[in-house]
Parts: sequence; C-alpha cells; structure tokens
Amino acid sequence: MAVVLGPNQYGKAENRVVRVFRDSDPHEIVDYNVSVALSGNQEAPHLTGDNSPVLPTDTQKNTVYAFAAEDDAVAQPETFGIRLARHFVDNTKPITRARINLEMYPWSRLNNPHGFVRDGRYVRTATVTYDGSATWIVSGVKDLVVLKTTDSEFWGYIEDQYTTLQPTNDRIMATSLLAQWYHTSEDVDWGKSYDTVLSALLDIYAGHHSLALQQTLYEMGSAALAGQPQLAEIRFSAPNKHHFVYDLARFGLDNDHEVFHADDRPYGLIEATIRRDDAPDPGPAFDLGQGW
Repeated sequence: MAVVLGPNQYGKAENRVVRVFRDSDPHEIVDYNVSVALSGNQEAPHLTGDNSPVLPTDTQKNTVYAFAAEDDAVAQPETFGIRLARHFVDNTKPITRARINLEMYPWSRLNNPHGFVRDGRYVRTATVTYDGSATWIVSGVKDLVVLKTTDSEFWGYIEDQYTTLQPTNDRIMATSLLAQWYHTSEDVDWGKSYDTVLSALLDIYAGHHSLALQQTLYEMGSAALAGQPQLAEIRFSAPNKHHFVYDLARFGLDNDHEVFHADDRPYGLIEATIRRDDAPDPGPAFDLGQGW
C-alpha cells in the first residue's frame, strides 16, 4: 500500500496578547488570543525530518508580540491579522499560505481613565487568510448568548412513531450564536462594520416573531447583508439552548410558562449560510474546522 502526504499546516496556537495604548488618555486596551497556521512546501519535515523549510512556532509567537508592540494595526483584529498573514508569506520563502485566527475579548471602561472590567457577553473574532496574492477576511462573533421569552413558535413539523415533542405557539428561544461574515473589500472601517452587523443581528433576533430558529437566522443574515454592500455572505452556527416548562402540576401548582428547566444537552444545532445571489466564491475564507 502506498501513502502520500495530504494537506497540512503548522503554527503557534493561542498566543495571549494584551496591548495597552499608553499614548492616549484615557488609556485604551486590546486583548487577543491569536493563532497562526502556515502551510506550503512542508514535505521535507514530514517525509525525512529535514526542518530547513520550517519557521519555528516559537518564532511565530515572537512575531505576534513584536507586531503588537510596533504596529497600530493591532487596534483592530482584521488589520492585525492582515499584517501578520502577509508578513509570514511575503517574508518566509517556503510558506505559501498563512491563516491567522483572532479572538478579541471586549473590555468596558470603569469610571476611571485607567480602569476596565471584562465584558464577558461575547467574543469578537476575525480570520485572515493570505496566499501571496489574494487576502480573505472574515469577521465574526462567538459565544453571543441571546434569549427571548416569547414571540417564538415551533409547530407543523414531521411526526412519526418516535415523536414526543409537543407543538407550541409560545416558547423560550435561546442560543449561543457563532456568526462569521466574509468581506469582499479591505476598505472598511472595521470597528464600525462590526458594530453595525452586531446591532442588526440583535435587533432582528429580539424583534422578529419566529416560527423557527432557521427563519430567524435567515432574517438576521439578510439584515446584516443589507446594511453593508461589501459583505458577501454570513454563516451561522446556532445551538438551541433548550428551556422546558417544568411540570409542577404533580405538586398541585400552576405553571403558565413561568418556571423552566434549562437543559444544556443534547441540543438542536442549526447552521445556515445566507449570501448575496451575486456573491463571489469565498474560496478558503472560512476557518477550517467549523464544519463547513
């Protein structure tokens, strides 16, 4: 039996970088988890142990921290990712593709110019991929936990001999949202663009009368794309955060959709892509390992 080397990559994962901007008053802060993945011309280390085409992962780590200190591009995850990705490909001859994954942890200012509190509601993300000629930029948000106590229904589905779920015209709908959106331009105010998408997603989620989580995701994606013409598509992964009305009748108590059991697993997982009908092929834009 013959075997061959398939797709491969290597890099330094989860570099925790905090940058304080002390030249401003009040101070500003950015907080990242940065992962680097490089690929191209890596047959020798796999097949013979020859490391001559390898840029050590420790060097990659040091580069991330050096760029955080030297370059104001660190202020936005997209620009930081672009700078890193292009550096690794353009300055390391064997490397033909770099993918930079960034998680940005939000901090809110306290009533003090130098005090902050970690805002744990969600994580801003960006993925930048560069192959020496083209750059793909995907912004996103993860761990965005949202819930609505009404205006959500679920009925009319397939029923068979194993169906026990009861149709409902009023339920809690909750999810921990992962959303990623692909840009077709680099001429973007990244902070404003991110805030605009996030507002659109939250406004639709809260205000849309839902007959299915799928329907709500489609409306959320449509609103996000409508607000920014440079967005080609948006992808969602939305696990159901199930809330079941707890049976209190056995104790002689009424429960009119007021007391629920929050059940974390197993859970429904809804995933969808909403794109413009003329959107370009996103190529390798989206992060490998997201199930797409």
